[in-house]
Amino acid sequence: MILFVLAAILLLMACVKADRVRSWRESLNPSAPDIPDAAFVVARITLIGVAVGCVVTGVRGLGVEDGSKWSDDELKSAVAGATTELDGSFTYGGPLDDGEPADFDGEYARTVEDEIAEHGGGDAPGYGVDAELSGTATADEAHYLITADGAATSFCMHVKRVHDGYIETVVPGLSGDDAAVKEPKYSFAVTSRAGEC
Repeated sequence: MILFVLAAILLLMACVKADRVRSWRESLNPSAPDIPDAAFVVARITLIGVAVGCVVTGVRGLGVEDGSKWSDDELKSAVAGATTELDGSFTYGGPLDDGEPADFDGEYARTVEDEIAEHGGGDAPGYGVDAELSGTATADEAHYLITADGAATSFCMHVKRVHDGYIETVVPGLSGDDAAVKEPKYSFAVTSRAGEC
């Protein structure tokens, strides 16, 4: 904003007539030599050039600022894309952690943030997204309040983990019943909506 104001002041200075500057200078210092017209032409070209430089730099600065913050539309689109991507996703638990609560406060929150940042598109930055647990998460269900730097709107994402049975993995080198290890399979149902949770 300062650059645009400075550009306007410089353009106003370039528009001042030479006779006005000469009379002002003569009132301050009557014995000063007269300024040639060529000096005024050079001064006007310089002032206009610096003003154009200020405008160009200001426009580029606004572009950089816009690219470093999320807009409401960018966040809305990114949340919708992340919801579609995460809904129906699945993971496997270890053979010893059957029934363990999901890590909604740690690993899954980072997964949500990464998916939203990845679906930002346009000139949305790849950072600045926050997925904060809203309320208390249970072993298999959580709500996230989604916000992003620069966006005024927030979104609520609901995640539910469902136990989908087991997968058997064969351990190489073992035979018989010991060769197969059962690992629990979990799928995630994910929905989102605008507003607080």
